[in-house]
Amino acid sequence: MTFVETNDVLLKPRGMTMNRRTIVAVAAMTCAVSTWSLIGLAAEKLQKLSGSQIQAKFGGMEVTDDVHWADVYERGGTLRSFSMGRKSVGKWRVQKDELCIDRGKDDGGCFEVWLAGKNVELRRQGSTLPLQGVLQKPSARN
Repeated sequence: MTFVETNDVLLKPRGMTMNRRTIVAVAAMTCAVSTWSLIGLAAEKLQKLSGSQIQAKFGGMEVTDDVHWADVYERGGTLRSFSMGRKSVGKWRVQKDELCIDRGKDDGGCFEVWLAGKNVELRRQGSTLPLQGVLQKPSARN
């Protein structure tokens, strides 16, 4: 796609035009929004939760990536998992300030829980990659 420049107007294909002031304004707004987003992320520093905090925060909530998977932590210790259209049931509990998950024959284990606002990281000792998601009220699912 090529643009033709004439004085204060950039001509785009199919008759669309934008003047330089509009382009500069859009660019400035984009930079401002990006800067505010980064400031917001920096202000919310991850904090490690204690066992009682994990119990209080996770009961009745879900952790999800909002696309591929969601784990619903029911108050009675039942864990309902939804992953790529597959449903499964397991259990969860808090042990020694860690969230412990039992998915039966699938993966599970115990994790440190780090929280900043609604952003959560589940960190397993010995692993360098945390499981990242969002802690929220459970979504309606079939």
